[in-house]
Amino acid sequence: MRIGGNDKPMDQRCDLKARPGSWATAGGFGAILLWSATIALARSLSEQLGPVTAAAAVYGVAGAASLARLAASAENRRQLLRLPRRYLLGCGTLFAGYMLCLYLAVGLAADRRQVLEIGLLNYLWPVLTLLMTVAILRRAAGWLLLPGTVLALSGLCLVLTQGAGLSWPALLGNVSTNAVAYALGLAAAVSWALYSVLARKWAGGSPSGGVDLFIPLTAAILLLICAGVDEPRAWGMRPVAEAMVLGLATWAAYLLWDSAMRTGNLVLVAAGSYLTPLFSTLASCLYLAVAPNAGLWLGCGMLVAGSLASWYSVSNGFSRR
Repeated sequence: MRIGGNDKPMDQRCDLKARPGSWATAGGFGAILLWSATIALARSLSEQLGPVTAAAAVYGVAGAASLARLAASAENRRQLLRLPRRYLLGCGTLFAGYMLCLYLAVGLAADRRQVLEIGLLNYLWPVLTLLMTVAILRRAAGWLLLPGTVLALSGLCLVLTQGAGLSWPALLGNVSTNAVAYALGLAAAVSWALYSVLARKWAGGSPSGGVDLFIPLTAAILLLICAGVDEPRAWGMRPVAEAMVLGLATWAAYLLWDSAMRTGNLVLVAAGSYLTPLFSTLASCLYLAVAPNAGLWLGCGMLVAGSLASWYSVSNGFSRR
């Protein structure tokens, strides 16, 4: 069985350009590893400064790196001006919108349990990205896509809940009492999936992307929001160091991810991104000295199996061209 129609000629041209992009594909996996390795730093920084201040600090550092890169290269500035306008406006809006929705959702969460549940909603973006390659880019997919998606989502729940279980009645009760926070968490997942797929549709094959413009824009918005938020902001050597490391890692990760979405193997990287919550949980266990339990390892196996099934389903559609 195949889901989706035939590719449009424009999409075919994009893929012909994308096939040699092995470095861009490898960079996409590099972005996944960077995000996974730094999630523990993000948690630590948020506890010291508050989620909005932490986000503003991280994107402030990343934005400074972006502007420095643009200032250092006239060619980078010229390539930025050559990018399609709909990519710059559309993907720029989705990029900033994702960050705002995610950090506002975390800030509006009433307790850590709600933060966990909002995190579950946010981690729908790998699934949505792969599904949108079928719906928007009109990729063919086999019957394994649905069971692979369900298996990966089940593994995701086990990884993020650490086997403690997820109470659906409690989740629904939280949604009803704090609907805005949960809606923002879901909007974040949809925004990032759309960004990833539309970057390919609107700027596929372009030698450079607009991340060096998107990050400073996001930083400016977060700094404005930060000015009106009352948070602990316990500045010191440790939060400054964590903000610097996290900001530079974030900047590099977004550059790598955008390149992978535009010119790399989108399906392979999107399927690999299913493992982001697993890698981030393992990294957090190491950094925060937390012992993983049996639920984590079971969730690990389910995530790996589900992501492989989903990738095989859609990549088979590519091979049948």
